Amino acid sequence: MNTPEGPPPQRLRTLPSRLTNQAAQTANRIVDQALAQAGIRRYHYSLLAALEEYGPASQAALGRRTGIDRSDMVATVNDLAERQLLERAPDPEDRRRNIVTITEAGRRQLTELDRLLAAAQDEFLAPLPEADRQNLIDLLTRLADHHGAS
Repeated sequence: MNTPEGPPPQRLRTLPSRLTNQAAQTANRIVDQALAQAGIRRYHYSLLAALEEYGPASQAALGRRTGIDRSDMVATVNDLAERQLLERAPDPEDRRRNIVTITEAGRRQLTELDRLLAAAQDEFLAPLPEADRQNLIDLLTRLADHHGAS
């Protein structure tokens, strides 16, 4: 990333951690813009994806699975429930706990979000041929798995 003053020092241009961070900032911007087209944020997408893939779950379990903090989870569930993209119901085994389920409208929204995110991924990875894209995904997956990221 060059500035009006020129490129950064060579030792910075070759640091994998710095390059990964710069790429992540760009990816986040592109993804946020794509999701904004549907009035959705990343937490919304994560929650809908988890519910669709794994089925109904408590808010606490969803938070652990998606990495969404408790306080953010409540707001995210409330927002998606207001949009009728998911439903909350008391757990029959423990009435103090809610079970969250994706609705049919939530499934339709998720399909649209997948389409938007596929286009965002294509935009982000535009300079890479397909083989390089797959290699990048494999390398990033190995790094994330090694360092315990989800």
